[in-house]
Amino acid sequence: MCNANTGFTILRSLKAMLFLVVLPLLLGWKQVVITPTDKCITYMGRVQVDSSASLIYWSGSSVKIRFTGNGISALLKDEKGQNYFYVIVDGKITGKVKPDTIQKLLPLAQNLRQGIHEVALVKLTEEAMGKTWLYNFTLNINSRALPPTPLSSRKIEFYGNSITSGYSLEDTAGDSRDPVYFNNYLTYASLTARHYKAQYHCISKSGIGLMLSWFPVIMPELYDRLDPADAASKWDFNSYQPVIVVVDLLQNDSWLVKKTTHPQYIARFGTTPPSDSFIIDSYKRFIRQLIALRPNATIICTLGSMDATKEGSPWMGYVSKAVSELADPKVLVHFFPYNNTGKHPKKADHAAMAKSLISFIDKKIKW
Repeated sequence: MCNANTGFTILRSLKAMLFLVVLPLLLGWKQVVITPTDKCITYMGRVQVDSSASLIYWSGSSVKIRFTGNGISALLKDEKGQNYFYVIVDGKITGKVKPDTIQKLLPLAQNLRQGIHEVALVKLTEEAMGKTWLYNFTLNINSRALPPTPLSSRKIEFYGNSITSGYSLEDTAGDSRDPVYFNNYLTYASLTARHYKAQYHCISKSGIGLMLSWFPVIMPELYDRLDPADAASKWDFNSYQPVIVVVDLLQNDSWLVKKTTHPQYIARFGTTPPSDSFIIDSYKRFIRQLIALRPNATIICTLGSMDATKEGSPWMGYVSKAVSELADPKVLVHFFPYNNTGKHPKKADHAAMAKSLISFIDKKIKW
């Protein structure tokens, strides 16, 4: 028996096809493909921009486009299928996408009111989850890309470990390493940058140390890379000169210097533990490297909010001593209190850290 509404449904579908597909083609309307090097795209962070695809590596890196229309998609591919990105439409988080290991066109925003919009992709996960390729943005029919919103002159840069990366930030029950719980966008670093409407670069890796990591590479061997997995891939420091640099390192060192049988301890120190003076000199050496590359920046040396800043810890003293011996008025110290949980900082912890850092910047730095 036939459905009495079948004919009506078919007619309605044909009308929809006429208006959505046939009519636009007759009028010459087409989807608009915006390639990676287009001047309408704004990149934030250490992103490798090529004509065929842009490669996104680091936590917090973002890609943004402004356009007039009612929808947009992105052609993406992921190295491992483990990266997550926030989709931010007109300043509001509207969802999360997880690119596949094969090239796919993913809708970012559809059914928007016809008009001017700004859409951003922000990498939540860190470099250990691999890189992501952005091949293009595809705008809906009858759309066009617009010149980007001018960037703020304020620029801030962070060097850190899992805390700065946002490791397990959204795992309220534990401290999982599952990428789904990573969220750099809600870290103290990202919150601070957004508070000041500043440009934001984040160079961080879970497990990394200044002298000793849970793996072979340490921050003084990683900090100057564009592609974190390639020692030969170097970042052009002249392309981004921050006003403020924040360094939050030594948490992993504080654990690993006690693990004398760990392979990385043996590889770095053999059987001779690092002395206080060695630790202090190592810190000074790294800060001097940053000073040479960022001669006009104020550098904030911080630590926390995990147990390297608990009462009785010597690690705050090492940082303070190093900064004192550098005797540079543009190198400052600010510590985050111990969160006393035995876990990585969560959303509320990061919010408190951001509030603390913002208060410190407001008091100490005019920018």
